[in-house]
Amino acid sequence: MTAPSARLAELGIELPAVATPLASYVPSKVTGDTVRSSGQLPFVGGKLLVTGRLGAGVSVDDGYQAARACALNSLAAVAEAAGGIDSIDSIIHVTGFVASDPSFFEQPTVVNGASDVLGEIFGERGRHTRSAVGVAVLPMNVPVEVEITCRLVG
Repeated sequence: MTAPSARLAELGIELPAVATPLASYVPSKVTGDTVRSSGQLPFVGGKLLVTGRLGAGVSVDDGYQAARACALNSLAAVAEAAGGIDSIDSIIHVTGFVASDPSFFEQPTVVNGASDVLGEIFGERGRHTRSAVGVAVLPMNVPVEVEITCRLVG
C-alpha cells in the first residue's frame, strides 16, 4: 500500500497551506480515530479559482476543478491536524455544496472533482460515502465548498 505522501509526489500534487478560517471556527478537528475538516473553498495559490453559480455562468468543468481544489484544501487541513498526510488511513465521507441556478441538476458531477482526486491519492482507501447538495449561495460567491471526514491510522 503506497503512502499518501508518496502518491502525492507521484501525481505531482503539493498540498496547499491551510487556509485561514473566514469566521469563528477551526480548519479541522481530531476526535478519537477520526479527523474532520471544516468546509473549504476553492483557493489556489491564495486566490479563488472561480466565483459564481453552476448553471449561471460557471461550467460543469470549472465546478469540477473547484471541487478538486476544495478537496485538496480539506485534505491539507485534516493532514495538519492529524500530524501529517501519512497519518490519514482512509476517507470516510465527503460533503460537497454546489451553488446552483434552480435549473442546474448536475451537482454529483461537480462534486466528482473532490471524489476523484481523493481516489487518485488514496486508491481504495479513498472510496467514501458522499453528499452533493445544491444551494443558493456560498461564502465569497464561490461555486463549491467541500468538507471531508477521515479515519486516522490506528
